[in-house]
Amino acid sequence: MSVLVLLLAVSAACCLGFGFVLQQNAAQKAPLGDFLSPRLLLDLMRVPRWLGGMGLMVAGMALGATALGQGQVSLVEPLLATNLLFALALSRRQTGQPLGRQGWSGLLLLGGGVSAFIVAGEPRGGTAVSDPLRHWLIIGGMVGLALLLTAYAKRSRLSSGPVLLALAAGLLYGVQDALTRVSGERFSDGGLALLLTGWQPYAVLVLGVTGLVLVQSAFETAPLRMSLPPLTVAQPLAGIICGVGFLGDRLRTDTGALAWEAAGLAAAVVGIMLLGLHPAMPQGAAPRERVPDLQPL
Repeated sequence: MSVLVLLLAVSAACCLGFGFVLQQNAAQKAPLGDFLSPRLLLDLMRVPRWLGGMGLMVAGMALGATALGQGQVSLVEPLLATNLLFALALSRRQTGQPLGRQGWSGLLLLGGGVSAFIVAGEPRGGTAVSDPLRHWLIIGGMVGLALLLTAYAKRSRLSSGPVLLALAAGLLYGVQDALTRVSGERFSDGGLALLLTGWQPYAVLVLGVTGLVLVQSAFETAPLRMSLPPLTVAQPLAGIICGVGFLGDRLRTDTGALAWEAAGLAAAVVGIMLLGLHPAMPQGAAPRERVPDLQPL
């Protein structure tokens, strides 16, 4: 594993984790009338803390894109999942809560699970699948599932809605990461002309904006402990599926390796849940019907 890819991915996770906390701090005060509407982004742009969180998120995405250009999606995505560690660190500073047994257990499970998956799977590059049908089946499946989750979330708003929205956003972000890798390869092969003649960069933009609306709507209607863990789980899983499915990423497939890979992913998911439910994570405001306007924090 390249040290450069490791540093880039962990730096991206740090920026994303800090950015998510600042965004949720602001989004929880947004009017519920903006739920799942692009107006939500326009309202949040007036809040300095949200803009700071967005700046960190953009920096994280840029670092993540650079890491994806240097390494495999199935390697970078698990590392990006550690953003929850940095989100917890900032939340803990805001709330003053100690880590305790739950925090340390979650930290060890997430870090150990990601390490076990990478060491056992030994992600490496291969030849990308040229069959467009496989591309569209995988991408269509992910996007279709995200649409279904979003449709159901609109009906459940303040109950399971935020969790479903976060899962949908994670799926879209995972596909976005895969297409970012494809866009980078097209740029390397033929420069800007080849990049702009393909559909991938435009899909990256659409997925990014759509995912952002979903994430902010989840942050608006639920505490971070409900919205961030499903987002953190769904994104790497979707990215790994895309990486192995059509980008040519290869993992070890012998019985022992597969067992450790599955155990590593399972441990990481449990760790994410423990950290996401930690008392240090912001609980958000009490449910409300409508807030007249946003106030800068």
